[in-house]
Amino acid sequence: MSRNEFERVIVWFRRDLRVNNNAALSAACLAANQVIPLFILDEEFLKLPDTGAASVSFLLDALRVLDRNLKKAGGRLIVLRGSAPKDLLKAAEEYDAQAVFFHREYEPNGRRRDEFVVEGLRSSGKVARSFPGLCLSEPGDILTTSSKPYTVFTPFKRKWFDDPVSLPVKSPVTINVPAEISSPEIPSEGELSIKVSQKFDCGGEDAAKELLEKFSREKVSSYEYQRDRLASNGTSKLSSHLHFGTISPSSIVHDVRNKPNAETFLSEIAWRDFYFQILFHFPYVEKACFRASLNNIHWEDDEQLFRAWCEGKTGYPIVDAAMRQLNQEAWMHNRARMIVASFLTKDLLINWQHGERHFMRHLVDGDLAANNGGWQWSAGTGTDAQPYFRIFNPTAQGERFDPDGEYVKKYVPELRKLPSAVIHSPWKLSSLEQEACGCVLGRDYPWPVVDHKVQRLRALELYKAAGEVN
Repeated sequence: MSRNEFERVIVWFRRDLRVNNNAALSAACLAANQVIPLFILDEEFLKLPDTGAASVSFLLDALRVLDRNLKKAGGRLIVLRGSAPKDLLKAAEEYDAQAVFFHREYEPNGRRRDEFVVEGLRSSGKVARSFPGLCLSEPGDILTTSSKPYTVFTPFKRKWFDDPVSLPVKSPVTINVPAEISSPEIPSEGELSIKVSQKFDCGGEDAAKELLEKFSREKVSSYEYQRDRLASNGTSKLSSHLHFGTISPSSIVHDVRNKPNAETFLSEIAWRDFYFQILFHFPYVEKACFRASLNNIHWEDDEQLFRAWCEGKTGYPIVDAAMRQLNQEAWMHNRARMIVASFLTKDLLINWQHGERHFMRHLVDGDLAANNGGWQWSAGTGTDAQPYFRIFNPTAQGERFDPDGEYVKKYVPELRKLPSAVIHSPWKLSSLEQEACGCVLGRDYPWPVVDHKVQRLRALELYKAAGEVN
């Protein structure tokens, strides 16, 4: 007679690629004699146009680290390639598992997939058990007094900060995987025909732990003052790890919440939860504006301007530096994300959805909820949005958040010899001064592709025509 509730349980890993503070894994090890840690590398996911090479590379490395850490407790990771819902149900039958444990998903596709799996398991007499872990507060945990979801961040944040934080769950000491279950090697990028041109750090759960320790020890107390300085290394760099679940939000919050001046950083975790609950309660935002009237904006969508933006060749140094950072590192500073998003929508008059998709293809940390929420905020089309009339001046933004031009000079080398006073407005230099700096506009670096003052007025007219202004 088994002393546990189940003989065998599959732990279905998705965006929770860690051993530490993994509620589903820890619960399975307590509930079952044998545990099968399983990840399904979904072929359809690999083919999606929004699935970037950098994201896949980060995922593969996280899987290797997860397998290594499972082995420290006597376990190992079983990796299958196929269709996540169908092959999971097939594995439950073949492995004779009585239950599947997993962390809940909140995005529309993930929810539909999980509903399919739960129904399939139950129809075959198996147990499906889900756990929180993707967010600190689940969608539905924080509601208004009339039991409705918040659509404005500030009151949501107040309640978010008031909620108690659960202690991280203990990591399992022993993971007993059935010996007869075999697994192919985790594939390499080459085996998946993935070519990665960007350079970035991976390291899975182990790297996430080191980043958190360093940030908590050295940076969180000054985060409020350093986070918007584009040239400083003042951010946590944990967003990619949060996306893949190589660290949990509760581990982060538990570690930093009592540090001096931690509230500003914790607010960023709250923003992440806020956008997840928006997507959960208003799933239509995945494909449309939260503000329905703004679906009527007649974007110009100039392909040549969009290409200049993507390549970092707009003639606005701060925009170009940010886009080149994305192209080189698969990551972009959050302040820079707001600048380039405002520029695409309100200077180039290009639909925010084109920028959103470009980010998803090139970012390692491309969460649908946060990416969509951030783009709609910048475009003025979303909940709790930046007002339509607030349009970032890219030159002023550069002068404010990169005053010495260090960020620009790092990513736009053709501007390195320019004086700091004009690094964000090279068109102010005379022809002779440009020659002296080795950067002639139109030859070494482009003239601005649009006039910001002109485009600002045109953007306001577009929003007015769509019904934003009475």
